[in-house]
Amino acid sequence: MNFKYPKILTLANLPTPIVKLRDSANSPSIYMKRDDLTGIALSGNKIRKLEFVAVDALKQGADTLITCGGIQSNHARATAVTATMLGLKSILVLRGEQPEIADGNLLMNNILGAEIRFITAEEYSNSVMDIMSDIAHNLESKGRKGYVIPEGASDALGAIGYMHAIKEIREQAELLDLEFDYIVNATGSGGTQAGLIMGKKLYDYSPAILGVNVCDDASYFENKIMNIIKSAEEKFGNRFKIKSRDIKIADGYVGMGYALNKPDEIEFIVDFARTHGIFLDPVYTGKAMIGLYDLIKKGKFNKRNKILFIHTGGIYGIFPKRELFVK
Repeated sequence: MNFKYPKILTLANLPTPIVKLRDSANSPSIYMKRDDLTGIALSGNKIRKLEFVAVDALKQGADTLITCGGIQSNHARATAVTATMLGLKSILVLRGEQPEIADGNLLMNNILGAEIRFITAEEYSNSVMDIMSDIAHNLESKGRKGYVIPEGASDALGAIGYMHAIKEIREQAELLDLEFDYIVNATGSGGTQAGLIMGKKLYDYSPAILGVNVCDDASYFENKIMNIIKSAEEKFGNRFKIKSRDIKIADGYVGMGYALNKPDEIEFIVDFARTHGIFLDPVYTGKAMIGLYDLIKKGKFNKRNKILFIHTGGIYGIFPKRELFVK
């Protein structure tokens, strides 16, 4: 299958390394793709998507990037950084009440000078795209040009960032003489997993793609990921021939809810850091790695399997939860 990628900006530090975690007895080998190292300010998976999205924004003459997310959204922070690097403005529509003290990603957004609009959870669920469109229309009335980016940059254009990442992974695996059986990622808005699945098809790459959802449920993400893939097919004119059975979600690890944590989840993140010297975050990678460990314990994998875990970043999400880590 041939695919002509649109133009891309070089913003992330790529390729990110693949490292092996220390083996446990009678356990499959776990490797980690360190996409938390895409850059200090740009840390995480979102910049792979924004490298494609930002080109389109510039092509359309945008002077402002408009996007949305939770108060501690990694994507919102990466968008604000990207905008600043390109000489653009950013407007972030964030879900929740403005906190008394800005911390983590929100603090970085403030330092960058991003314009922030806080909306209720109900407004976010029912009309966030309309709110962002209204902001863009208001800018237009002032002679400016806004470019709306959906949550997580999880659309057809953003998803190909992780389709392209499969090419990078396959080339690294060949150099390392590795054959992965599974690629595991945290699924929060669907774009990363959609891209990985499309990349698997495009490059005829063998590992199964498994997402661990950190919000909603498996049914929700099966539909959302398929919609992103269909949108990409329409936009780029490629048929990936992906079926619903190709979308595999390991449900059951959302815990108390999105961005909410139980003490045992915090303890797991601390233990993991003290064992491997790698920081997982409490919103995405912490829950996804808990899911992976639990699936190993339940016999989902055999000890000969080689699993690649995509570390999608999120370290700044630790700081607003410092009280949980102190406890």
